[in-house]
Amino acid sequence: MPAQEDAPQPNAALLQQLIPPDGMKMPFGKYKDYFLCDLPVSYLEWFQRKGFPRRKLGVLLGTIYEIKINGLTYLLTPLKGKSNYYNKK
Repeated sequence: MPAQEDAPQPNAALLQQLIPPDGMKMPFGKYKDYFLCDLPVSYLEWFQRKGFPRRKLGVLLGTIYEIKINGLTYLLTPLKGKSNYYNKK
């Protein structure tokens, strides 16, 4: 069994694109203007069934889907902590 330090590390630049203030917002639909990290799992599951959009948006939606269904939202916590967006609420 490989050591924990050999496990792949998350791509911080990709994760940063999921959260405020510079993260991508949903450009259309019921959750338009929501940050991708704030989309509900049910909406992400719907996309997973119907097919994620192409290009960058699809990659980011697929990434946040995997993070949420696998209980990995803690990966976003340190990044959210640096964001004034969540500290203002």
